[in-house]
Amino acid sequence: MTIFSKIIKGEIPSYKIAETDLFFAFLDIFPLQKGHTLIVPKIEVDRIFDVPDNYLNELMQFAKPIAKAIESSFHCNRVSMVTVGLEVPHAHVHLIPINAADDLNFANPKLQFTQEEFQQIQELIVSKLG
Repeated sequence: MTIFSKIIKGEIPSYKIAETDLFFAFLDIFPLQKGHTLIVPKIEVDRIFDVPDNYLNELMQFAKPIAKAIESSFHCNRVSMVTVGLEVPHAHVHLIPINAADDLNFANPKLQFTQEEFQQIQELIVSKLG
């Protein structure tokens, strides 16, 4: 069982942004930018293009309102969707608010936030989903 499956089941706490029958979205705890959110399918599949077609078809519809909420919550030019998938063997995408291409460099130092700061980021994004 991957760490993402444990997060989805509530065995590991997370800063949940949204959830459906197919997907779970939560803040990345090692973010590149404030508002960096992960979207994970609720099935454990390693590679994004091995995910069943019905999941891939629904992914953008699930991600769109979250991306819009992130974009309206933080100063950014746009929200980028990135699939890397090397750090956890469970397909997922990153929604990252960016102002420049270098904002997507995963070699950059990760931001650090307190629990209270993560909660404020979570609440802000979730409030924009309503």
